[in-house]
Amino acid sequence: MQAAAQQNIKILLDGQGGDELFAGYQVFYPTFLKELLLKGKFIKFIKEWRHLDNSPTHKKYILKEWSQDVLSMFPPSFKIYFLCVGLLSNKKTVSLEWLNEQTILAPIDQQEIWAAGVTYLRSRHARVEESKDAGGGTFYDKVYDAPRPEIFFKATAQRTVGQNGLVRIRKDSTWDVPEPELTLFITSAGNIVGYTIGNDMSSRSIEGENPLYLPQAKMYEGCAALGPCIYVPDQPISPDASIEISIERNNVVMFSDRIAISQMKRTHTDLVSYLYKECSFPNGCFLMTGTGIVPPNSFTLQSGDSINITIEHIGTLKNTVA
Repeated sequence: MQAAAQQNIKILLDGQGGDELFAGYQVFYPTFLKELLLKGKFIKFIKEWRHLDNSPTHKKYILKEWSQDVLSMFPPSFKIYFLCVGLLSNKKTVSLEWLNEQTILAPIDQQEIWAAGVTYLRSRHARVEESKDAGGGTFYDKVYDAPRPEIFFKATAQRTVGQNGLVRIRKDSTWDVPEPELTLFITSAGNIVGYTIGNDMSSRSIEGENPLYLPQAKMYEGCAALGPCIYVPDQPISPDASIEISIERNNVVMFSDRIAISQMKRTHTDLVSYLYKECSFPNGCFLMTGTGIVPPNSFTLQSGDSINITIEHIGTLKNTVA
């Protein structure tokens, strides 16, 4: 610059300022990523974090710059997330057994949980069976074949538990089951960007008495579980992936079953389109997509039962009945 001034050169064309313009300096990344987290832009954060694999900025550098006082700003579930994906490689290594025993908050903040019903043939048969004495069986036959799906509000974050959390059965119900469901994470624009495991706890005795009692059968404290993480793939989850459930009582398996996601009658995008027709979700939304696994009529959950739901690519959601 000094030499240019001495020669009375007024204009220079060079690359100075390019790093600032394109956020090329390594020191900018910790602040940028921290702001994404503080603003709740978790999907954006995950995508940016992934792109660091192709960047000279190392993830260890960012964690070092954040330091422990920054990590302490986030809830335990978020720090467990870092442990799960191996980001805290400079911290003490933990065992998978230890991690499996930790109670982790559900991956939900200000989002609502909605649910779809009668999306599998097995679910239709079960609903017809439980409601036939009340004369409501034909409702489920009709909705299974109708263009418009059954979609209902399920829970808020307050009524939702995460990995190893306690789900509940209603005190005024005599027939209760878990419903293992692939759950979509949807952006405010209606795009499916992630998947998790959902447990739609249901009081079949109440819903079977009268279909209009569905809100009471489905919505109460501890009526839903989500976890153990949000799976964010580059492509939609494979329809060949399976959903499995195992229910244990005193270390004895009382019920187990599995079904492929491909057995679902409706597409995920079809369900989302109906949900978003007249509803807006500024913070995104979770949508449970229905169950194709229903225990026999002779089975009902009891306090202390252990529920394990596994979906390929996502993991296993573990809960205990309070």
